[in-house]
Amino acid sequence: MFDNDLLHRFLFDECDVRGEIVTLGASYREVMNNNPYPEGVRELLGEFLAAVALLSSTLKFNGMISLQAQGDGAVSMVMAECDHHKNLRGIIRLKDSADRPQGRGVGELLGKGIMAITIEPERGERYQGVVPMDSDNLAECLEHYFFQSEQLKTRLWFATGEQACTGLMLQALPTQKHADPDENRDHWETLGTLASTVKDEELLGLPHADVLYRLFNEYQLRLFDPSELRFRCSCSRERSANALLSLGREEVDQLLIEQGGKISIDCQFCNQHYSFNADDIQALLGDQTLH
Repeated sequence: MFDNDLLHRFLFDECDVRGEIVTLGASYREVMNNNPYPEGVRELLGEFLAAVALLSSTLKFNGMISLQAQGDGAVSMVMAECDHHKNLRGIIRLKDSADRPQGRGVGELLGKGIMAITIEPERGERYQGVVPMDSDNLAECLEHYFFQSEQLKTRLWFATGEQACTGLMLQALPTQKHADPDENRDHWETLGTLASTVKDEELLGLPHADVLYRLFNEYQLRLFDPSELRFRCSCSRERSANALLSLGREEVDQLLIEQGGKISIDCQFCNQHYSFNADDIQALLGDQTLH
């Protein structure tokens, strides 16, 4: 797989437009191993993973960015997140009544619902922006969000296959360096038209430099060194123990009784299994007591 788990940023010298292109291979397959769902459902999760990888470039501090949607369709929830280290994870959940749902895209699988982009810095306040789910595909939903919330013209394209998912983004720069707005507008429209000719097999099967050359060879383009991405779950035994602590002593004691003296917790992202008895929890948390 070309450019496996890499994100490239690029910039056009002749106009105020930047871009990003990402391919997720090994990280995508690892997420999919934990989400053995039908093709259309897996395709939706792949798009969310590619999207959050592209969005991760906006992180200028230590923290996490996530893209999550909940709806009343066969897919009840889909979420992907990426941190400043380019660690990715994602999950998708079906309604209990859904039996191998058919269909593709946000509109058919999620139905009516809500989508949000959440930025969580390690220090500082959490920010959340609501993405209107007023389109049948994720690219248009995010394009509308950037235009309405950030006043940034944005275009997105996604492709998902059995072994990889990819994404391409063009975005107008917030600070205009080129003086002529008419020229900038013409360049933006031309670049969007050129990018719209990209084929899924090109995004999935060619190196990033080759894709960009095929699309934009008439423009002077600067391609920056790539960022590496990987699947990594942030779950841990300590986090699971702290989650139990937050429930309160009475509820934890009740769970211990109901589960025969041992509480089992499975991470929803990576299926890692953790089990605790009362002595385990006390040992992990040191002098802290359940209350």
